[in-house]
Amino acid sequence: MPVDPQLAELVRRVGEFHITDRAMSEAQLAISAALASGQADARETRRYLEAVRRYFSGFESEARAHLRDLDRRLEQLHQVQFNLTAERGVAAKRIEVTHDVLADAGALERSTA
Repeated sequence: MPVDPQLAELVRRVGEFHITDRAMSEAQLAISAALASGQADARETRRYLEAVRRYFSGFESEARAHLRDLDRRLEQLHQVQFNLTAERGVAAKRIEVTHDVLADAGALERSTA
């Protein structure tokens, strides 16, 4: 039975991961051996694809949860940055206004002295 190139590519890509799960590791070894010997039948392929789906769907769920958390944290950070920028604008305006008041007071002091 000829080797399905899509299956061979998937096996190659999965093989690039550091797999610590015993079931996935065994499935990877079994399909690799089956492909090498040209014996990758439909049952073996189906078993491998189920192992891949089970193993990687957990990682995908974990990665999506992490991404949602990062997005939430970035949104909070942007809100803080927005608030600080607004506060900075108020502080800068306060400096400008108080500087003008002090300058006017100084001018009046000099003119009345």
